Amino acid sequence: MNSHFYTVIMAGGVGSRFWPLSKQRYPKQFLDVLNTGRSLFQATYERFAQICPKENIYVVANADYGPIIRDQIPGIQDDQILLEPAARNTAPCVAYAIYKITQKDDKATMVVAPSDHLIMNEGIFLKSIQSAFEFAFQNDVLVTLGITANRPDTGYGYIQFIEDQSTEGFFKVKTFTEKPSLEIAERFVESGEFLWNAGIFIWNVKAAADAIHNYLPEVESCLDFDEEIYFTDKEEQAIKQAYTECPTISIDYGIMEKAENVFVLPGDFGWSDIGTWNSLFQYVEKDKDNNAIKGKFIFTRNTKNCIINISNDKLLAVNNVKDLIIVESENIILVADKSQEQDIRHVVNEIKSKYREKFI
Repeated sequence: MNSHFYTVIMAGGVGSRFWPLSKQRYPKQFLDVLNTGRSLFQATYERFAQICPKENIYVVANADYGPIIRDQIPGIQDDQILLEPAARNTAPCVAYAIYKITQKDDKATMVVAPSDHLIMNEGIFLKSIQSAFEFAFQNDVLVTLGITANRPDTGYGYIQFIEDQSTEGFFKVKTFTEKPSLEIAERFVESGEFLWNAGIFIWNVKAAADAIHNYLPEVESCLDFDEEIYFTDKEEQAIKQAYTECPTISIDYGIMEKAENVFVLPGDFGWSDIGTWNSLFQYVEKDKDNNAIKGKFIFTRNTKNCIINISNDKLLAVNNVKDLIIVESENIILVADKSQEQDIRHVVNEIKSKYREKFI
């Protein structure tokens, strides 16, 4: 393993579309939603530990999730857990990691990845990451992974690449587009010029810091301290103060859509962001009626294409229904139309408004 290669895992999301299993105090990335015996976060950590020294794996998350991270990754050092005092989207959290790692190793090259993605073919994925590491280590470029778009999906962002501008299999990026309409997504897929945006980035710390300086100076001024703050007892208080001034902005909008030195590496390794109940439904075991069932005492009659998740101490009888999401968690039960699952986020917001944090 190259000692200059680092991993930064972003583990701060709330995962509201997986409510009520995913709650603010214990969100989706820390749950075993695939019934594998480990959480999505643990799977992500173990995946990158195959190509990156464990001491070089950092986690950025909300301060409330520190105890969960320590519990799920025994042996991880406190200096490897970057705790954010407030949610400021992805640009500040990535900048925090860049400046901290630079103080330790100014020759570092890092991969930045979400904590809650599914990778079906880890071998191909890790080869792609390794190639991106080598490319970014030797060049001042910003690399992102693009996923082969095999259907017009409106739930993903898209990356347009320039086919005749490539270097070692990395293509110059032309445009980024956030979650288009179905009509536009269909045109994207038909053109063959677009990939899904996986939200996984690889760059050396010099190229990354230069990009922040050029495009996000307001973030730089908050987190690039004049003295050596990182890895000292001054870090926690300095970060708390910095986050009161830091803007809320994504790394995609803040840098990737503006920079000129962005390249994409296409890949097809069985990727899913597992962002919704329906996306999870594709990857879990189903019964003869295409129901995904988790629970000890669940009785179904004339029931098809449902997602059912009930605790083992309850009996649930489901009769003459189809295409439903039925999920219980503690004192909450959700029943929703599978085809309208995007509305779950609105339901959560309305419940939060009505009952404050009691059920969220």
